[in-house]
Amino acid sequence: MTMAMFCAVVAYPARAVAGTSDAGGGASGMEVKIDNFAFNPAVIRVKVGTQVTWINKDDIPHTVDSSEGKFKSAALDTDQKFEFKFSEPGEYPFFCRMHPKMTGKVVVQP
Repeated sequence: MTMAMFCAVVAYPARAVAGTSDAGGGASGMEVKIDNFAFNPAVIRVKVGTQVTWINKDDIPHTVDSSEGKFKSAALDTDQKFEFKFSEPGEYPFFCRMHPKMTGKVVVQP
């Protein structure tokens, strides 16, 4: 590897800003961080019975609202959490009520 190639690789590390994450292990929990006006990961896949925890790491309040009315958090200040246990398979899109362009989705598998 040439020095120029090495510098290019080091200068642009991979980031999981709007990624997808899979949670294995059934009812084990999964955490979604809210930071820099984004849900991270933006899409997660979990098994039925999994509890998902959203934690606000941003400096301003955010919410976690189901697009289909399945769950709705209060305004979360920095370091506050919202939890929801998914008991049925399906796709559950969500957004921040205060910043509607912030979106994500939980995919619940049997």
